[in-house]
Amino acid sequence: MIFMSIIAEVKCARCDRKYSGVRSRCPYCGARRIGRGKYSEETDNAKGKMLVGILVLAVLVVAVVVLLATSEKIDDNSAAYAPDPTEPSSDTLNIPDESANMSLPGSEVVVPSHTPVVEEEPPESVAPAVTSVIITYAGTKTTDFTAKIGEQVPLKAKIEPPGVEADIEWISSNENVFEVVVAKDVSGINAKVTGKGVGDATLTVIVNGEIEAKCTVRVSNK
Repeated sequence: MIFMSIIAEVKCARCDRKYSGVRSRCPYCGARRIGRGKYSEETDNAKGKMLVGILVLAVLVVAVVVLLATSEKIDDNSAAYAPDPTEPSSDTLNIPDESANMSLPGSEVVVPSHTPVVEEEPPESVAPAVTSVIITYAGTKTTDFTAKIGEQVPLKAKIEPPGVEADIEWISSNENVFEVVVAKDVSGINAKVTGKGVGDATLTVIVNGEIEAKCTVRVSNK
């Protein structure tokens, strides 16, 4: 209906009836239209122009409304994806440089070795062994001495190396000639020989059951 009202109407020159301006002949009498028609009215054209203007204005208003709504939606989406100023950006993050761990072509990557430290147990201390022993009288080595019956002669076993703990044993080959008494100390180094009867006998000192020294003891009654 609106479309029909936009198109101007003309009057037939023969029957004076109005019909659409798109027709070239009058639908009622069949007369050919000449120009705009015999009795076409300017008001009809003005009315059509006004309707066209209103329609164009309505289209423009709708286009503006759609454009505004679209721009607001874009702004909302941009705000949603905008970075938070309170959060650090990726430019300020302390990202380790992986290139520092990359070796150049042809170069060898040096990997520090972590050798476990093994604590070695200290070796067990071995007591030094006795290497030699001699019998001394008054600090002098003696291998033969004379004593009277009833006389006591102090003797000493000198071992090497000195100060080594040792098991010392004094032995008389004939206690009828002399007897030996170990001094009352823990070392057993000191001993006393007492003449008992005339004759000769052998005094032996043994250290740790294997190292020994011998001395001839001569007992007289004078």
